[in-house]
Amino acid sequence: MPVADAPPISGVLETGLYVDDVVRARAFYEGVLGLTPMVADARFCAYNAGTASVLLLFKRGATLEPVDVPGGVIPPHDGHGPLHYALAIPRDTLEAWITHLERAAVPLESRVEWKGGGVSLYFRDPDRNLVELATPGLWLNY
Repeated sequence: MPVADAPPISGVLETGLYVDDVVRARAFYEGVLGLTPMVADARFCAYNAGTASVLLLFKRGATLEPVDVPGGVIPPHDGHGPLHYALAIPRDTLEAWITHLERAAVPLESRVEWKGGGVSLYFRDPDRNLVELATPGLWLNY
């Protein structure tokens, strides 16, 4: 049950995925999706995924110990199995994305047309995570 006086949440800032091979994952996220890394090392890569949104790729098993950073400690975390996330795209780029994915030999797994007018394209990254590209009209707030 929600607490009535909880402070507000502004949005989801980070989404984290766990990958087996950071170099292979980076080739997909930079080469196919065109994301720009903000910071990276052998353990992870952080991408600008739009206004106030960061997509983090972590090498699976490499974040099981706390990480000391100049301002404190990042607690351990990890994940297994195929995860899902969605990236927002403008409606007028939908067909261009379909063509782009075909040229990049990325199979489209599904296309869903939502009753609110949004369209979602689903496909997999090299670690079998389910990637969704979604146009406005998917949710009441998007």
